[in-house]
Amino acid sequence: MPLAFDSASHGEIAFGFFNIDGDMLLLERTFFFADRFCSAVSRLAAADPDAAFETSIPAWFIDRAEDVGDLMGAIHGIRHTGFIGDIYRRYPFPSRPEDFRQKTRGFATRDDFRALIAPRAREGALRLTALPDTREVRLGEFRFRREVFHELIGYVWRGGWPRWENDERPDYVEAMRAAVSEDTEPEQDIRKPDSD
Repeated sequence: MPLAFDSASHGEIAFGFFNIDGDMLLLERTFFFADRFCSAVSRLAAADPDAAFETSIPAWFIDRAEDVGDLMGAIHGIRHTGFIGDIYRRYPFPSRPEDFRQKTRGFATRDDFRALIAPRAREGALRLTALPDTREVRLGEFRFRREVFHELIGYVWRGGWPRWENDERPDYVEAMRAAVSEDTEPEQDIRKPDSD
């Protein structure tokens, strides 16, 4: 499930997985696959911390809230509207609480997720930028203090809430972890130590 994170630009925003059968993430009304996010984080971790950094993540942008849908209504099976409703019609919330775990093979549903989002969204590039003279990372229009951006990374590392099934992570999450470093938790700084 997506959680609320404190952005420096827009206040609290939603970020996270929204269906356990897929590996798509949402950032408010922007959607992208977790492997692309992890790859971008890996590139950021490998970049020169004293130079500006920018990369992009293929994404879908939904302009209208009604085209996004009602996550809680879809989870409870009572309101299947918008893109999220379409997803939950095809991949319903599990009936047994113990089955509520983010699936490591979520990548297998990507074609379905792409087909369902296409009529409601426009494709584009979500920019990830970091500047050496700020303590912020930008993800599209959203600015995050570095420590909050690390919380986003940690969320993906853990498999969000409810966490990865059997505590096993997809290869792309493990690769992100390796890029961040073997001796640093993903929540910690991935560019350089804080100076204060």
